[in-house]
Amino acid sequence: MLAMLLRVVLIGLLLIASPAFAYGEFAHRTTAAIAEQNISPITKQRMNQLFRSEGLLGTPKCSLKNIGDASVWPDCIRRDRLRWGYTAAWHYQNIDICKPFAFPRACRSGNCVSAQIDRNAALLKDKALPIHVRLEALAFLVHFVGDMHMPLHTGDRSDRGGNNVSAAYGIIEGRMNLHWLWDGPLAERAITDGPEMVRRYSDTEKADVTTGSTEDWAREAWQISRDHSYPAAEDQPSCSAPLTIRGKVDNEEIKRLIPVQRLQIRRAGLRVARLLDESLQ
Repeated sequence: MLAMLLRVVLIGLLLIASPAFAYGEFAHRTTAAIAEQNISPITKQRMNQLFRSEGLLGTPKCSLKNIGDASVWPDCIRRDRLRWGYTAAWHYQNIDICKPFAFPRACRSGNCVSAQIDRNAALLKDKALPIHVRLEALAFLVHFVGDMHMPLHTGDRSDRGGNNVSAAYGIIEGRMNLHWLWDGPLAERAITDGPEMVRRYSDTEKADVTTGSTEDWAREAWQISRDHSYPAAEDQPSCSAPLTIRGKVDNEEIKRLIPVQRLQIRRAGLRVARLLDESLQ
């Protein structure tokens, strides 16, 4: 009973706070922590060397001293719209779940999350670049892999990835939308409800999730949005009726969604590890 009360209080605090981060800070930092546990020693050494150039980036209000900071730094700098506002479109890509998966059409200009994952992996790998440029690329890479694995950063019903759909979370009514629900309280619940996610994974466990391309990973997130995110809120199959602008994800649905969210966070962490190993070897 006490545990349930504490959870309700925590979620209430989340509702009061402004949703400043594109994907909840707890989820981003957990993704980064999983990655750090699963990179090679040489990758970790080279990564930590990059953090020494933090001062050259000129972002004193947004710390970038470790991989945990890197996972949220791109959201922090967005507050400085004059300098960094152009990066806002890099955090997502809207792919209509009611049409066949159309990856190239979602990102013609390169201003989307999947294109920026590939771009920043290439920048990080380029040893000819200044160290602070590679550090910036590392932060964007870690963050954007996390963003893309949140299903509503990819799947969309012309509603800004669920931002236009009001959604109650269990018994919690209030100022929340479907996108925020997946970003915050559902991610927090998934991470804390089950075995510890931050650990060293076996080669077999890694092999199950680290294969594939950025497009493959985007398709997975899009399918989860289509098959789980929208149906849970609307209580009907996706695209079977006009979009409901007000929905509710009840407690039984939350329980069913927890494994889905845990899988995405685990995938994101291990895939960050793979990309860092490839870029820093």
